[in-house]
Amino acid sequence: MKDRRSFLKLGAGAAAAGAMLPFASHASGNGVNWDAEYDMVIVGSGFAGLAAAIEAKRLNCKRVLVIEKMGVYGGNSTLNAGQACFAGTDLQKKLGIEDSAELMVKDQLAAGRGIASKELLMASAEIGPYVYQMTKDCGVRYRDHIITTGGTSATRSHQTEERSGAGFIQPMLKTARKMGVETVIRHKFEHLIRDDNGAVIGIQVRRGYHFGHEDSGELINVRAHKGVLMATGGFGYNVSLRQAQDPTLTAEVGCTNAKGATGDGLIEMLAAGATPVHLSHIQSGPWASPDEGGFGYGAGFSLYNFPHSIAIDRNTGLRFMNEIADRKTRADLELQRRDKDGNPNPALLIAPKHEAQNDPSMEKVLKYNVAWEFDSVEAIAKHFDVPLQPLQQQINDWNDFVAKGEDPQFGKRMDAGRGIKLTAPFIVQRLWPKVHYCQGGIQINPQAQVIAARNGQPIPNLYAAGEVTGGVHGVSRLGGCSTPECLAFGVIAARSIMKA
Repeated sequence: MKDRRSFLKLGAGAAAAGAMLPFASHASGNGVNWDAEYDMVIVGSGFAGLAAAIEAKRLNCKRVLVIEKMGVYGGNSTLNAGQACFAGTDLQKKLGIEDSAELMVKDQLAAGRGIASKELLMASAEIGPYVYQMTKDCGVRYRDHIITTGGTSATRSHQTEERSGAGFIQPMLKTARKMGVETVIRHKFEHLIRDDNGAVIGIQVRRGYHFGHEDSGELINVRAHKGVLMATGGFGYNVSLRQAQDPTLTAEVGCTNAKGATGDGLIEMLAAGATPVHLSHIQSGPWASPDEGGFGYGAGFSLYNFPHSIAIDRNTGLRFMNEIADRKTRADLELQRRDKDGNPNPALLIAPKHEAQNDPSMEKVLKYNVAWEFDSVEAIAKHFDVPLQPLQQQINDWNDFVAKGEDPQFGKRMDAGRGIKLTAPFIVQRLWPKVHYCQGGIQINPQAQVIAARNGQPIPNLYAAGEVTGGVHGVSRLGGCSTPECLAFGVIAARSIMKA
């Protein structure tokens, strides 16, 4: 029987009979037939992958390759709400917002319930302003308004004008290509290739791959002289894997991720001996709507309106949570909203139209029947079968809380709502969580090196960044904090590879 090293090394016969990438020549070495050779190979074209590619070029890396298994670039990164929590930016200063990397990390550690990595969080937060400026240099356009996300003690979520991750991905991809980064789609990562000393020297790739047809395309070997960065994202769409970690996350539970989020990179790194961390901590988004698929428009609507709106239990007509608590707190409470037979009875987010209309998401949720407009409290109660008197009293109480600047019910930060009262007409959206983010993954150190389970040491020439890594956020990740972490560790990985 071949040992693990022999399997990972692959060998000349695994190179798919002379298959060659169209942009490189064939070479041999280390017992492997190489179909292409680069200084740095990046697997994944989301935030982490593109940030690494751009930083590598800034550091004068000659040949950089980014591969993407799907037919379009960006993966999950294109599907988020286009927000990123940075601390200490010029926009915060312009708006009079006091913030710091230390305060941001303090908030994240609280959400992490004692098992988040302060070391990794600080490494990410400290280069936040650099990453923010990098994205602006690439042409990313931010709104002048910064929003408050759940669990934060300062307003720090910067949003792209497009209100989607595409607002980051498109200009970053364009910049990377302009700098000379080579990018390809429909190239699926299959295996790491290692030398006799265990160092990663390249990857095996399935060129011409089509998602869902696992034997499509042809196998080729790509050399990486300086290092391989795995930026392959999470496994939210791999139902069997996520259910093995959390039995409640069956196929009946929706998911906001792109269908390509199946954990290929994670699985292969585990096979190579990487250390798994916190795989059972899988986060659901409390801003999701059951009335649309995937991430949808409802997420943007909720994210904007949570600070000045209320979430209502349809059985009681009353609030049941702090609408800007951390994600896990809210998602867990939302999942408890049930009818008398135990079936889901999604909560209602009630927002004032006079403020909701200031965000472009309102037009979308109304157009696609994800939310509805009502002229009175009575109309809401009738439509959703909510007890009228408790609902009316709750709204009156809420407006009193706004006037006094204090929430005695759930301790919500009232400054986040900016004194906005809840008055007719109302925009109402249903809330039900969807699987959104995997806190768990493989272990890295602050240099983005992948750590081996056998000895706790870095696996030579193997780096990882983004959702494929674990241990950064702990039990719960704060909203708006995955984008800056992915970007930051992409940059860190590129710096580490270029220093090696």
